[in-house]
Amino acid sequence: METVLPSLIDKHNRHLNYLRISITDRCNLRCLYCMPHDGLAKLKHEEILTYEEILRLATIAVKLGVNKIRLTGGEPLIRKGILHLLPSLVSLPGLKDISLTTNGVYLKEHLDKIKSAGIKRINISLDTLHRKRYKKITGYDGFEQVWEGIQLARQLGFNPIKINMVVMQDINDDEIVDFARLSLNHPYHIRFIEYMPSGFADQGTHLHHVPNSAVKEQITTLGKLARVLNTEIDGPTDRFRLEGAPGEIGFISPLTHHFCQVCNRLRLTASGHLRPCLLSDQEVDLKTLMRAGASDNDLEQIFLETAKNKPRAHRLVSEHCGSLSGQMSAIGG
Repeated sequence: METVLPSLIDKHNRHLNYLRISITDRCNLRCLYCMPHDGLAKLKHEEILTYEEILRLATIAVKLGVNKIRLTGGEPLIRKGILHLLPSLVSLPGLKDISLTTNGVYLKEHLDKIKSAGIKRINISLDTLHRKRYKKITGYDGFEQVWEGIQLARQLGFNPIKINMVVMQDINDDEIVDFARLSLNHPYHIRFIEYMPSGFADQGTHLHHVPNSAVKEQITTLGKLARVLNTEIDGPTDRFRLEGAPGEIGFISPLTHHFCQVCNRLRLTASGHLRPCLLSDQEVDLKTLMRAGASDNDLEQIFLETAKNKPRAHRLVSEHCGSLSGQMSAIGG
C-alpha cells in the first residue's frame, strides 16, 4: 500500500503546491530593475545546484503535493544542458504544470527542443515594444530576437504564451495600451506587473511603480474588461479579457494589492536554498545538506518545516519601506 505523505501546508492554512526553481543566477541582460549595468558577483560553478540535485528536490516536492513548477533564472536558457533536464521534470508523476520563464533572447533557437521535451507554457519578460527602448531597459539590442521567438512559439502551438511587462513610471508606462492591444490581435496573455524595488537598480536611476489600478484605467479605453476565473494552477494574477479578444489581460499587484493571503509558492534558489517567501531572508540550505548525505526523508522534513514557517505577509507595502532581499537573479523572482 502506497504511503501518503503529508502536504505542504503552512500555519495559515495555505496549501503550497507551486515551486519556482532558479537554475542559474546568470543572465545575458542587465535590466534596469534587476541588476546594475556592471552586473553582480556570480556564483561559482560548484555553488550552483547540479541538474541531478534539482531533479531530486523537485521529485521530493512533487511527492509532498507540489503540482506546478516554473523554471526561472537568471536566464535559464543560457545554462548549458537545460534542455536535457526538461523531459525528466515533465515526466514527474503528479506534476500537472511545468513552465519556463525566459527573457526570450535565445528562445527562437531552442523552441523545437523545448516543445519536444513536453513544455507547453512559456512566460516571456518583455517591457517595451520599441527597439531603442528595449536596449535602454535591458542593455542589449535584442528586441527583434525576442519578438521573433514569441511569434514562432505561437506558430508551434505553445499555449498560453504569457508576456510579462513590468510597468515603470516615465520609462514604459506610455506603452500600456499598446501591450493590452496585443491581446485583441493575438492569443497572448499580457500580464502587467507592478515594479518592486530590488535594491539592484543602477545608481542614479530612480524607478517608480505604477499602480495597476492606473494601468487598468488606461486599458479600459480599449473596451470593457470581463473577468476570467482562475484555475487551480493559476498564480496570483487577476485575469480579464477584452470583449472579442483571443488573448487575455492579467494584473499582478504585489505593492498595491498584495496576494500574500493566497500565496502558494516556495522558491528554490540557484545556490540550493529553499525560500518560503521572495521578500524574506528566511531560507534553508538544502544543497549543503544533500552533499553531506541527507536522506530523502531528511529533505522532506525540511520542506515541511519550511512550508509551515512561511510568513503571513511580506513587508514591502510601498517603494519607500524597503527593497527585495537577496540577489533577484539567483532567487528567481
